[in-house]
Amino acid sequence: MYLLDKGQKFLSYGKMIEAYDDMFMEMALEEARAARAAGEVPVGAVLACGSDILARAHNRPVVLSDPSAHAEILAIRAAAQARANYRLVGATLYVTLEPCIMCCGAIVQARIGRLVFGARDIKGGAVVSCYQLLNDEKLNHRVAVTEGVRQDACAEIMSGFFREKRITSALR
Repeated sequence: MYLLDKGQKFLSYGKMIEAYDDMFMEMALEEARAARAAGEVPVGAVLACGSDILARAHNRPVVLSDPSAHAEILAIRAAAQARANYRLVGATLYVTLEPCIMCCGAIVQARIGRLVFGARDIKGGAVVSCYQLLNDEKLNHRVAVTEGVRQDACAEIMSGFFREKRITSALR
């Protein structure tokens, strides 16, 4: 049993993980909303180790004129700098959208232990949708994957963003 909320509740290990997953995914959704407000594709990421937040980020390729400025990459860079170590062993990456090929490569290189994502990316997802890179036995690192946390909210922020873009484009 694990203590949560200053002695008011005892949770099993599984329930505690679910509570952290939900809490950190909500933070990732906040980051996705910030990306949307900046005109970026609304993807947000939070990198945590246990209950500690190592970094938060959202997509910024347009603002930074950097095609690699995905939320996951920016969060990994910030956490590695904060830890003064490119290896983020024991960390969990929470992201609103299934990571792409580039981001999966960074996840493996950083030795992140667990990935939690909200919505699948049927056009570019490299975890389960288009590719299954994190299951490739040729790689020297394994990542535990949990998908579908806050799935509806994560999918809606993406579809709403692109729906808005289509409407705006049609009005021009």
